[in-house]
Parts: sequence; structure tokens; C-alpha cells
Amino acid sequence: MRRLLLMIAISAAALVGSIPRGRALATQRSGLGSAPSAKDAPPTDVELRAFIDRVVANQHADDAALPLYQRMEQRQVRDHASDATPSEDKTFRVIPIGTGSGWRVLVEDHGHPVSAADYQAQIVNVERALELITDPTNEKSKRDLEKYRHHLKDRADLINAAREGYLFTWAGRESRDGRTLIKIRMDPNPNFKPTSRETEVFSHTVVTIWVDESSAHVARIEAQLNSDIGVGGGVIGKAYRGSHLTIEQSEVAPGVWLPSRLQYDLTIRKFLFSSEIHEHIEDSQYVRIGAPSEALAFIRRELTPAVGPRAQQ
Repeated sequence: MRRLLLMIAISAAALVGSIPRGRALATQRSGLGSAPSAKDAPPTDVELRAFIDRVVANQHADDAALPLYQRMEQRQVRDHASDATPSEDKTFRVIPIGTGSGWRVLVEDHGHPVSAADYQAQIVNVERALELITDPTNEKSKRDLEKYRHHLKDRADLINAAREGYLFTWAGRESRDGRTLIKIRMDPNPNFKPTSRETEVFSHTVVTIWVDESSAHVARIEAQLNSDIGVGGGVIGKAYRGSHLTIEQSEVAPGVWLPSRLQYDLTIRKFLFSSEIHEHIEDSQYVRIGAPSEALAFIRRELTPAVGPRAQQ
């Protein structure tokens, strides 16, 4: 369930491009039913079309940039929303290795740093992983790359399906952190016929997206279940109405916006057992290290002890 909701939220960033073109969006009035001011009026069709083109192009560029950046990631998990202390609190250095998900190097566990020896050993493992992925004769690496390409195709298919799965409503503008954001609400299309478990989530999920108006980059996504959804007819499990997640993106380099915050709050049942999942992830300190061959050189430089002037004498 958590994976399905995450797919919806991530896909929503590109789904702005599926807003019907050539006709105006419905305008959501604010306040006590008064019409929006000129400042908050929706853009014309021409302006909206140009803005959407920029958003889609920027999001595709951001998606392509993510596997080129390492980052620091703090992950906290709570069994209940009211828990003062997380059951899991770990900080990782996430290093991309070219197959979608980065290699997570544990840095801290509940605020306690790992030993220098453990950290060094983990970096050596990253070097080995990058050596394998850059070896054109390694069959496992070939399979991993093919699996990653299949994942990218699945995501593209999900985005294409969502073009018909949602109805879009202009929801005005908001000001956050000195930026003006365009707000768009995405509601399930009652005429949409799901073709898979993933696309079935559309009919149960409401998504809201905020886009930075000046740069046309996605700043925030919220997705929430507005009805229960089951797996295996509800026998295997179920995610309950009200479960939601939030993704935020921020500018990490000129013109590059990448995830900065991810929050899950889910209530689920697996077979006969119900539970909650409350997960909070903060991403920061992005550094571009490039594709696997560049990343391998980057890691090798880190592993090579610096040779100072005295050592050379």
C-alpha cells in the first residue's frame, strides 16, 4: 500500500501535463463565495499551456538529475503518530549507483555515529557495486539495468493512465517561503476504468499539487485516500481512508529541484492485523557526483589517502 501511494504522489509531479489543453480549468472560489481577484485569476488557455509545457519539461529534467546526486537522508519511523520517540531514526549517505535506488551508507543510528571503520567498509562496498555496474561483461549488472529500465517504463505507463484517471481543478495561488505557488487539485475521474492494481488507486486518491510559478518546478505534492482500498479483495490487506503522504521538493542547484521531504501517515491491515505507519524522511546536502563511471572516480578519490607535502619528501 505504501508503495502504491508513493507511486501516485511521485507521478503527480508529471501529471500536471495531463490537464486538458484548449479549454479553461474550473475555478475554485475562495472566501465567502466571492470571485477571485485579478491577482488570483487563473491564467488564460495560452498562458496555462505554456506554463504546463515548462512544468513537464522541468520535472523530466529533475527526474533525470536525481540519479546523478548523492544526498544525506534522515529517516524516522513511528508506530503511532503520538509517539514522542521514533522506533527508527537513522541517517544515511545515499550514493547513486545507476540502477534507480542509491546505495545507503549508514552514518548515524538514533544520533550515534557509526565507527570510522564501519563507515570506511561501507564506502568500499559502494566502490565494488560501482565497479560491477560499470563492467559491461557483468551479467547481473545487465539484469539490474534492464530491471531499472522496466521500472521507468512502468512509471511512464502509470503517468499515461493517470491522464484519464483524474479531473483537474485550478485552485488559485499561494505564497510560501517567499515564492508564489500555483495550486491544482486532482480528483478521481468517475468514468475511468482501472486496468491494474496501480491504476485502481486513482479512483481512491485525491492529489493536490503546488508548482512554483516563477520557475515552473513542482514544490509540493499531497495525496490522500478518500476511500478504503484492499489488496486481494481485502483478504490480503487494506489501506484505510485518511491515509496520506506529502512530498516536497526544493532547489538544490540552479534550475534543479529534488525531493527534500517525504511524509507517510498510513493506517493498514495485513491479513488480520492492523497497524499504523508513520515515516518521515528529510533529504539534504545534495552533491552532484554524476553517472556511475563518474561516481566511481569520485568514490575512489575519497578512498585514496591524501598525500601531503611532507609525505612526498
